[in-house]
Amino acid sequence: MKDYSAENIRNIGLGGHGGVGKTSLAEALLFNAGVIGRLGSTDDGSTVSDYLPDEIARRISITSSLLHLEWKIHKINILDLPGYSDFVGELIGGLKVIDTAIIVANAVGGIEGGTESANKLAESNGCSQLFFINRMDKEHANSNAVIGNLMDLFGARVVPMQLPIGMALEFKGVVDLLTMKAYYYSQGKATAAEIPGDLAGQAAAAREKLVEAAAESDDALLEKFFDSGSLTGEEVTSGLKKGIASGKISPVLLGSATQNIGIDLLMDFIVSVCPSPRDKEAAIVFKGDTDTKVALPVSEGGPAVIYIFKTISVHHVGELSLFKVHSGKVNAGDELVIAAGRTTERFNQIFQLNGKDRKEINVAAAGDIAATVKLKNSHTGETLCGKSVDFRIPPPQFPNPLHRMGIVSTKKGEEEKVAAGLAKLHEEDPTFFMKVDGDIKQTIVFGQGDIHLEVNAARLRERFGVEVELVKPKIPFRETIKSKAESQGKFKRQSGGRGQYGDCWVKLEPMPRGSGFEFVNAIVGGVIPSKFIPAVEKGIVEAMEQGELAGFRVVDLKASCYDGSYHDVDSSEMAFKIAGSMGFKACFEKANPILLEPIYKVVITVPGDFAGDIMGDISSRRGKIMGMEPDGKYQVVKALAPLTELYKYATALRSMTQGRGTYSMEFSHYEEVPREVQEKIIAEAKAAREAQN
Repeated sequence: MKDYSAENIRNIGLGGHGGVGKTSLAEALLFNAGVIGRLGSTDDGSTVSDYLPDEIARRISITSSLLHLEWKIHKINILDLPGYSDFVGELIGGLKVIDTAIIVANAVGGIEGGTESANKLAESNGCSQLFFINRMDKEHANSNAVIGNLMDLFGARVVPMQLPIGMALEFKGVVDLLTMKAYYYSQGKATAAEIPGDLAGQAAAAREKLVEAAAESDDALLEKFFDSGSLTGEEVTSGLKKGIASGKISPVLLGSATQNIGIDLLMDFIVSVCPSPRDKEAAIVFKGDTDTKVALPVSEGGPAVIYIFKTISVHHVGELSLFKVHSGKVNAGDELVIAAGRTTERFNQIFQLNGKDRKEINVAAAGDIAATVKLKNSHTGETLCGKSVDFRIPPPQFPNPLHRMGIVSTKKGEEEKVAAGLAKLHEEDPTFFMKVDGDIKQTIVFGQGDIHLEVNAARLRERFGVEVELVKPKIPFRETIKSKAESQGKFKRQSGGRGQYGDCWVKLEPMPRGSGFEFVNAIVGGVIPSKFIPAVEKGIVEAMEQGELAGFRVVDLKASCYDGSYHDVDSSEMAFKIAGSMGFKACFEKANPILLEPIYKVVITVPGDFAGDIMGDISSRRGKIMGMEPDGKYQVVKALAPLTELYKYATALRSMTQGRGTYSMEFSHYEEVPREVQEKIIAEAKAAREAQN
């Protein structure tokens, strides 16, 4: 492939709801460009972009896949982006480096949750948006209804570029409003013709709206349009390019990826109207590790600045780093420096990718997307520069994890290998991470949903050779008291020679929630020497690590040591430590102990029609609705809910809202567990202890 200037590069991403045909569209694009000789299918696992075993088995896209092709002296880089919300991190990472997001919609199913999500994320990342209504050939397909929904959701920026010739099973082709010609398709080949008479009036009206939209995106064009009432074809194209680049226009095209209808026209539109990297606003970067911002234009003659947006572990190859060149160029053999850290990396090889297939090239220039291998210290989200500059491109903001599961090794002795594998997977996927929780003595993995965690567990097995099992995560309950109590802790042992003697009286008092622990030395008259008081406190603190109710950490109380006795010879720090522990345990049981559970703030965003159901569901989960406020066509429900009741809530919310609902959660406070729930938790903990013994 020859070198391309930034003006002749198009970076596009295929986004949308899962199952709308994004991967099939990628196949059709490659097929029309002659990259592949036949259209692959997700049904038989023969597509270029879905090549991982999990993707083939599940018949869904799990990771973003980089593709490229040549079309009419242009290079088109394509990112096939997952549609399932479990893999939203792949979508966000890909949107960081593309210029135009092609949001694929289903002509049969209409606008689904993933369509709205992809559009919202594309908009927030500054990507231009183009809608492609796929599956026009399927029964019950209705592009008019889909376009109406798009206009309701996104307003006047939605501008149809084509009309269908026939609908559903009668779909034969499209009327192109730019060229004002009809294109009929037979076995994927287009034949141009005059617009049929029954569509002529509709085409003329739609063309007029298109021209108006093009004029409104440029003041000079708008003035001419008002004066003459028309624009030339070149002026319409110029206006559309400006409108799409700025986000004022979101064009709508039609077709069928599997039947290869309308795909060539989409490709023509991409290269003639969609923005090049140079048409978009300059990237805002930071100087080194400071907050000083600098505009970085796309220029082959500028300093070399690249951004790594994805890392893939390839068997027998190592780590493959996918990157975009924001400025300058990088040649095979060049050395670049990691921003801020100033560690040098050598780009020994540079590749173009089509899925898992790699083709070595000599150089990647400004605006292009490529890959390299075996970088030593660079990871996803990092910037590398030429030695003369130190720029840092801020990585995208990834969502907080919504789903947590425990993970256990099924073989003893492999815990370190599991931890190393989990760390490596986090480097590749910032939305997946792990934590060893000492409170509940469990390793917890966090992600965006069930499938997300299942896929990463499978990767541990396949790539690192460790067998793991996902289990229900434990809840970090706490124990505390509701009333005052006091008890003696006395430890006395005599077994020949010097004995052990420690005697203390302990008083416990409840403290406000979140206060923690306070120890008071209330000894007077030296009944316990001061040197033994820290040992009493230590014994109490250690006893608090495992409460007497269900073995959870004890919090929010004040312990006072106010009386006791000692022996001149037999008393020791160890004896008083044991006495302190005994006193605490005896006192705790008399102080009306209770369980506390973690309560989380939950913010749920759903279409207005679902708000009532969501509030009812939260109430059924022992949650408290704290308020609701509108956000456009959505409602934002704010609530407090126990973590216990939020297990697999991401899956439940998607089911209740047809995939349109989203939520976030963060820890708020601890609260007393209802009596009937507490009894169940205590019984389960007792049974678990007995099973271990």
